[in-house]
Amino acid sequence: MSNETKKESHDSALGMDQPITRRDFMNATLLASGSAALTGLTPYQIMAQMGKSNWTGYGGVGDYAESNGNTYEVMSSGHQIRDHVFANPPQDAVDTGEVLDFVIVGGGLSGLGTALYLRQHAPQAKCLILENHPIFGGEAKRNEFLVDGHRLIAPQGSDHFGIPQPGTPVADLYASMGVDAKKFEYQSWQGPSPEIPVGRSFEHIRAPYGIYFGASFSQQPGIWVVDPWTKKLEGAPIPEAMRAEILKYRKLGAEPGLHGQKPHELDAISMEEYMMQKFGLSQEAIRKFLTPGPGDGFGIGPDVLSAYAFGFGGDPMNYGLETQLQSFAGGNGGFARHIVKTLLPAAITGPATLEGICKGRVNFNELDKPGELTRIRRGCTVVRVEHEGPAEKSDFVRITYTHSGKVYRLKARAVVMAGGSWTTKHVVIDLPSEQRDAYAQFYRSPCMLVNVALRNWRFLYKRGISGAFWYGGLGIYGAVRKLPTFATRDKTMGPDSPVVMTIKVLFCRPGLPLTEQQHMGRAELLSTSFLDYERKVREQLTEMFAGTSFDAKWDIAGVVLNRWGHAYCSPQPGFFFGKNGQPAPRDILRRAPFGRIAFANTDLSGDPGHTTAIFEGQRAARQLLDRIASASA
Repeated sequence: MSNETKKESHDSALGMDQPITRRDFMNATLLASGSAALTGLTPYQIMAQMGKSNWTGYGGVGDYAESNGNTYEVMSSGHQIRDHVFANPPQDAVDTGEVLDFVIVGGGLSGLGTALYLRQHAPQAKCLILENHPIFGGEAKRNEFLVDGHRLIAPQGSDHFGIPQPGTPVADLYASMGVDAKKFEYQSWQGPSPEIPVGRSFEHIRAPYGIYFGASFSQQPGIWVVDPWTKKLEGAPIPEAMRAEILKYRKLGAEPGLHGQKPHELDAISMEEYMMQKFGLSQEAIRKFLTPGPGDGFGIGPDVLSAYAFGFGGDPMNYGLETQLQSFAGGNGGFARHIVKTLLPAAITGPATLEGICKGRVNFNELDKPGELTRIRRGCTVVRVEHEGPAEKSDFVRITYTHSGKVYRLKARAVVMAGGSWTTKHVVIDLPSEQRDAYAQFYRSPCMLVNVALRNWRFLYKRGISGAFWYGGLGIYGAVRKLPTFATRDKTMGPDSPVVMTIKVLFCRPGLPLTEQQHMGRAELLSTSFLDYERKVREQLTEMFAGTSFDAKWDIAGVVLNRWGHAYCSPQPGFFFGKNGQPAPRDILRRAPFGRIAFANTDLSGDPGHTTAIFEGQRAARQLLDRIASASA
């Protein structure tokens, strides 16, 4: 049997030939791995050689089917910006003739939150959101599957939230968009199999969970340790001294918080240094067992993060009580949908209830409808933003964007840059050196969420778990979860229920500089075909769940990749409070607008939360309203 025949037979056994996991591939099975067949090219060139369908893969069904993660078009446009393709004003730009009060660059939660604030505080302002993806939400979007007649929903990125205290700004924010966090109810257990704990979020894996020690711990085949903390890691292939370190750390410090330390002192050192000093951990234990650990929420490991970020995070193996945790079926994309329903009631069909907004279809024709005070224009990549004349005297800002291969131009009295730092620093053409230098100190890490639609999850149940962490292979952890009842007709769940297993993939390479880790991660993300990633998913689950009757060909009904090239702001030491007597980079950008341009996005806070994204947008809008009011006085 030839090697090619063996490969085809292997792929068939894994279910790589099943039609449900394909959209409209052109001979996808004949495409060789980019890294193997296209050597000598840059990662972006490899991606371009693959073409859209082979890179993107299956996108699920429904309104989000064409927007799983950063799309091929968005990644391509982003590289044009990085390569200064629009350094000079395009001569073929079509002037739309529009003059807006506000243009918001970016339709993620920060941009949508900005628009919501403007509706409340400048209700007659004409506001246009320019969003580069096919649908609003940014990293707060969802995937949908149809499996054996069941509609399944899972998050693409931003996932869960806590119940706010009454009277707090967060509680007021939720109320302004019509979200009552106390009305969430979740699927109950379906017999006859005895119940095991299932979380409300894939990032809140309920104990007892499993830890799989594979290739990273030199285990072939791998070793499972189920309910590891009750068993005090008994059976884990970890030296006794390291095991004692880890158990001590878990008892004393794995929950978020500053533990009495001064913020400025923490920001001066790395999270790894802090963990070594405060909890007596060895560098080997941190890098081998606890990476990413508390750095999980920042997309990278603790060796390169500011220790101050420890207060925001916490080890995902040790999250707090689930009673304070909630999650929409599609993650925090539920908030994006609620904001859009509030701004444009006809843009999502059905009533303004939790169920109605979750199940309603997006009416795309209503998003950019002439005559509406707030409009959302999709598939638009902003490539140039600049004042008309000197910023301090200018009355307008010119905005240039691309859409469907054409270049357009319009202008506004004010602009909020609600996209990420990695594009803003290139797009704002007349950005002063102080702000440009500040943006140069923002570093973003890649991430990929893989949603695997399953016909059942009995293979997990046979291990006594609903989720797991692992060492070796693709990703770091994954889990199934129960859905809020307003999102599904299936009010119960059990091990034979169709579900989605969400797998989180980070690209930590401890010991390397932060930028090198990020560049290497993005290179892998860009240059790996959908086919190769799908094969890795199927191979890994087959290896991990050998002996449980798991059958990748039958049990896996679909795979969607959500690739995020710059998912997380990864704050290095000095990010929060500055260093060497210099102000913190985030403070330079937050303290005031530059002329009629203000800066938003969650990366300005350094706290990767959905509420901070929205509050940064509100702060930017408030600053611009004050600036415009003072200019008119």
